Amino acid sequence: MPVIGITHCRKLEDYRQSVLHVGGDVRILEPSAGVQAALAGIDGLLLTGGDDVAPGRYGEAPHPAIVEVEPERDEFELKLVAEARARDLPIFGICRGVQVLNVAYGGTLVQDIPSQVPGALTHSLDVPPNEPYSLAHEVWLDKDTLLAKLMGERLSDTDACEVNSRHHQAVKQVAPGLVVSATAPDGVVEAIEDPAVRFCLGVQWHPENFWRTGEFRPLFEGFLEAAQRPR
Repeated sequence: MPVIGITHCRKLEDYRQSVLHVGGDVRILEPSAGVQAALAGIDGLLLTGGDDVAPGRYGEAPHPAIVEVEPERDEFELKLVAEARARDLPIFGICRGVQVLNVAYGGTLVQDIPSQVPGALTHSLDVPPNEPYSLAHEVWLDKDTLLAKLMGERLSDTDACEVNSRHHQAVKQVAPGLVVSATAPDGVVEAIEDPAVRFCLGVQWHPENFWRTGEFRPLFEGFLEAAQRPR
């Protein structure tokens, strides 16, 4: 059974259940553990959602919309990605996780979609805590990507699907080595991946919220399958 390291966040349970329901074991990674200790015995790294990545991490001054950052978490997770890449560990980033992934590879972020993306859709959907799966908008998938391959059965004859959304930041300059695998109709990047490694995928929505109904189960299945393959 592959062991998936999940970065600590305020809403862990859906991430845990998403991994457990596709046959993985879970270890929660705390910044206090240190990078080497956190990754010891880990077969895959799951980067979770949370607060904004500090703009200084990608060489920008903070926008007025930046209200909460977690410097210790930024430091820990950026180092986790670097070490996971060095070990060729599968990486799956979700919401903040896709942003951490892009910054760790050398990319930048849109700090505030409403004020920096003209004509933007509503990406920060205000929903009750018991309705995290409320759909916000479509995403369009590039057919020649890992994401499209994993979602192929659900997509059938289309290249779009509906997703939930709770973010005000997004990938801006895509980092070297990464490719865009999905966008929203307003052009906001919704998924990136590294085609040169076993598995490295980041999505801007929250597929973990659907563990009971399975709409995005193939993403976790693909992640776990990669975590079980020999390096």
